[in-house]
Amino acid sequence: MDLPKKILLMTLKPEIMKKAKNALNPVSASILLILLAVLIIMYYFEIVSLWFMIVGIVLSIIISTAIRIADQWEKAVVLRMGKYVGLRGPGLFMIIPIIDSVDDFIDQRVRVTDFTAEETLTKDTVPVNVDAVVYWTVWDVEKAALEVQHYVKAISFIAQTGLRDIIGKHELADLLQDREAIADALQKTLDEHTNPWGITCQTVGIKDIVIPEALADAMSKQAQAERERQARVILGTAETEIAEKFEVASQKYINNPVALHLRGMNMLFEGLKEKGSMVIVPSSALDSMNLGAIGGLTAFEKKE
Repeated sequence: MDLPKKILLMTLKPEIMKKAKNALNPVSASILLILLAVLIIMYYFEIVSLWFMIVGIVLSIIISTAIRIADQWEKAVVLRMGKYVGLRGPGLFMIIPIIDSVDDFIDQRVRVTDFTAEETLTKDTVPVNVDAVVYWTVWDVEKAALEVQHYVKAISFIAQTGLRDIIGKHELADLLQDREAIADALQKTLDEHTNPWGITCQTVGIKDIVIPEALADAMSKQAQAERERQARVILGTAETEIAEKFEVASQKYINNPVALHLRGMNMLFEGLKEKGSMVIVPSSALDSMNLGAIGGLTAFEKKE
């Protein structure tokens, strides 16, 4: 379902409920039934005439319509001959029949409105679909009733327009990395428009950012190539550090043949202590580290 249809349904549903609530409530319905029952009984026993019963029915209907109820989280907007006279509720209240009317019951709880910016171009001309949600509440019922006609619809369209403007001012990388900054900027924009209506937007959240599939594949390949580059850089850095350590070690052995000899014995022992192992060493190491004699002794011990 597209956004205009969703907004239309969101607008019509409260209107239908408001009319039903204005028409009748449990208290007024009970009083009406009681009065009608009394009139019918009185007419049945011929206590009153037919005309008196008809007048009584009309008066019962008028009295029942004067009794209204607002829920704990609501305020009722009362008009007298079309002019605003004040707010009523929560709870039970009375109005003057025929002269007064309840135009609206305004909910003061925190409400949630989700909206979407479809196929919107970023600053670097990338089409994106962004889903967001705004949490808002009516803090001044009088302003909300008198300043704007359909504030729920108005908030949805302002949020969608503001989100499109912010997307057009930022690049794709900013949208993906700085969601909180984008949400804060959108919240400020919404507050500037809705505060004169007695409405405040408490929180704005970016639910999802959808980018084209081809671009997502390209970004995935780019990230993979970047990881491979970093791995090769790390490997080269490790090789450099190893070479530096070997250079330091060579300075220790250059004037200490005994230490070099012991190191050669240790290397040969580590290579031959496992069964079936084979050690390959350069020919120059046989003379420099006396590995030939050591290897012969080790082989002799293995044979014995």
